Amino acid sequence: MAKKSSPDGAANLQRRQWLKYAGASAAAVGTLAMSTQQAYAAVTKAAPGADDVLDVAIIGAGLAGLTAARDLRQAGCESFLVLEARDRVGGRTFNYNIPGGCVSEVGGQWIGPGQTAVADLARELGVGTFPTYYDGSTVILGGNGRVAVDLKGTFGTDEAIGAKLSRLSRDVPCGAPWTSPKVAELDKLSVGDWLEKQNIKPEDQVAWNGSITLSGGAAPAKMGLLHFLSMVNSADCDYSQLDSIKHSAQETRFIGGSQILSIKMAQQLGDKVRLSSPVRQISGWDGDVVTLHTDHEEVRARTVIMAIHPALCHQVQFDPPLPEKRAALQRAWPANSPARKTAMVYRRPFWRDKGMSGSIFQVNGPILWAYDNSPPAGEIGVINAFIENAMVPSERDAAMAMHKQFYAQAWGDEALSPIAYHDQDWGRVDRWTLTCVSAIPPGFWSAHGEALRPSCGKLIWSGTETANIWAGYMDGAVRSGHQGALQALNALRRA
Repeated sequence: MAKKSSPDGAANLQRRQWLKYAGASAAAVGTLAMSTQQAYAAVTKAAPGADDVLDVAIIGAGLAGLTAARDLRQAGCESFLVLEARDRVGGRTFNYNIPGGCVSEVGGQWIGPGQTAVADLARELGVGTFPTYYDGSTVILGGNGRVAVDLKGTFGTDEAIGAKLSRLSRDVPCGAPWTSPKVAELDKLSVGDWLEKQNIKPEDQVAWNGSITLSGGAAPAKMGLLHFLSMVNSADCDYSQLDSIKHSAQETRFIGGSQILSIKMAQQLGDKVRLSSPVRQISGWDGDVVTLHTDHEEVRARTVIMAIHPALCHQVQFDPPLPEKRAALQRAWPANSPARKTAMVYRRPFWRDKGMSGSIFQVNGPILWAYDNSPPAGEIGVINAFIENAMVPSERDAAMAMHKQFYAQAWGDEALSPIAYHDQDWGRVDRWTLTCVSAIPPGFWSAHGEALRPSCGKLIWSGTETANIWAGYMDGAVRSGHQGALQALNALRRA
């Protein structure tokens, strides 16, 4: 159980003053990052309480949870703890260590225009960025056929149809798609339903299937149109900012891999982060003090930030049960798209010498998209791939052999001699990552949207899925962490 020393009268006064400042700054400033720097720069850290109750407990040590913890510390609050089920930090970001000291991301990895929250965090942590490589021709494979075409940093989708999606997205708020004036019309359709009416050329269908699946986590037939339009709305109502590499959400990578952001935050937080501590039960969330039951201990807190996936929330036992609308949202949240991502490593990026970008799309094949994921200087060659899990053997060597054959078909026999291979099947190696991105089906937001963000008692819902902008992305996770910390500070002030 978390233990804290008893304060004297002066410390109690100091704590009340700190909470008063928290409320004042929250009302005056729109983001916690600004309010903490401006309002708490001269305020001594809050004294611990008179018992063993924390001010804030945070569940989840991904980008959202660690950002929230970092903000609390910047606000002067030291009475908090981060509980993480995994034996590592980073959530759905994960670095594969390549022989020779480089890394390749096998989870979330890119940022792009408009994703300012995660970019600001990287600058504060001293993490640099570099552009995704896309110069040269993309290879499209179909059976034994091969076509090479320069897509100039795009995924090859039709610009006119993309413009239609951009226009439709203006009526679908990214933070609350269920409030759209066209919700009844749009939320009954899948993206596939809408695309069928656009007279797409057969040769363009592969590009649309790949683009929608990569962005949304599901094939067009399973992706809700309302949800997808809310994603486009996040990208400044510009489909090309969501779909492409150049000037798009896949434009920029982090030096050291995306997981480095969480690693650096955790290092700063030290023993405030407890790994291998899954929360199994939460009791008393409707009272003054919440008790979190982990595999090793009980932690008590006045406020709890739930910085985990909504479907993971459903695996926690709540006593008393959550309100039915919130419980129904958690039960219905899609959790069947864990994703599988591979990394093939070569001594050098030889495809660049051939005028190739490293990108591959495959028609009716297991490779959704392969791309150049080499380090900044190209000192070693790395090809990452999103793959259709059901079409690739689960056995590592067999999967590697299949990849080598496809890459050789695209670029020649040099692809047959990799120096390393990594296969990250999230559904098999990580029980806490139920899905890569949330493939929200038609009708979901109409039925459950209003229950997404409102707190339940002392429980604050956080995580990228709750973000007002760029939900599902790393940027959304950081934004939700800022918001969660701000809500926690306001809850303490009110208490």
